[in-house]
Amino acid sequence: MHILLDLDGTLTDPKVGILTSLQHALKELGEPVPHIDELDWCIGPPLKDALLTMFGEKQPEKVNEGVRHFRERFGDVGLFENEVYPEIPEILTAMRKDGHVLHIATSKPEVFAQRILDHFKLTSHFTSINGSELDGTRGDKGELIAHILATQSIASDDAVMIGDRKHDIIGAGKNAVTGIGVLWGYGSQEELEIAGAKMCADSPRNLLQCLQVIC
Repeated sequence: MHILLDLDGTLTDPKVGILTSLQHALKELGEPVPHIDELDWCIGPPLKDALLTMFGEKQPEKVNEGVRHFRERFGDVGLFENEVYPEIPEILTAMRKDGHVLHIATSKPEVFAQRILDHFKLTSHFTSINGSELDGTRGDKGELIAHILATQSIASDDAVMIGDRKHDIIGAGKNAVTGIGVLWGYGSQEELEIAGAKMCADSPRNLLQCLQVIC
């Protein structure tokens, strides 16, 4: 089975790096800067989508400026203000021993995802690392999963998408791929089940059990 794994909120906890960089962007734009805990909802969707929610489609220049200011900090500092969740390296090893082929599927720009995985020495677990382009191409999870299936020659019924937010599960559904939600990230069980998750795992070890049932 081909296992597609989200990065933020699934393999690593990116809260400090992403949200501190977002606070930096808001400050540079002269906007009110909420407390970091009030910005949790911004973890998961593409950055541009979060800024569009804040500013609306009538302010595209502000959205683009926000992305630029975010990357000023994130590309140098925020990228590594990140933490691998407990047991993640062990379960990635276990998945591979069970014969699964692993792929990263993140809406984060691919260039950033590659650097994060290299930094935490996780790269070797994955056959492919897939993310968006810096211009936002493939930021939508459905488009990204379709891209992975096509470029890696994977049949929909031979793939599982694992993630912590509804975007992961909805994207999987658009491609007839089974979605499994994880509950240690930033989405609730209700959010994931409404989006169509086949199962939800409350711990990395439980995720292995879910895979044994589905696969």
